[in-house]
Amino acid sequence: MKLFKNIYFLIYPVLFTVLFLVIERFEIVQNIGIQVLISSVIAYVLSPKVKIVEKQNGSEEQIKWLFFKKVINKTM
Repeated sequence: MKLFKNIYFLIYPVLFTVLFLVIERFEIVQNIGIQVLISSVIAYVLSPKVKIVEKQNGSEEQIKWLFFKKVINKTM
């Protein structure tokens, strides 16, 4: 979990690149603009969402991901 807290921001670019290469490799769509649009939408949905919450102890980042049931807190 500590590793995920430190590198969560890298998940979106990695997902985008992988999805783009898969779509290009299997020639699902021929137009490059539509390939970029499809891969960016899917990567956005699958990437973690970050929300900054003010608490008594200070600001915290809450990281919520589609595949985790609980919210991960990271102090700023």
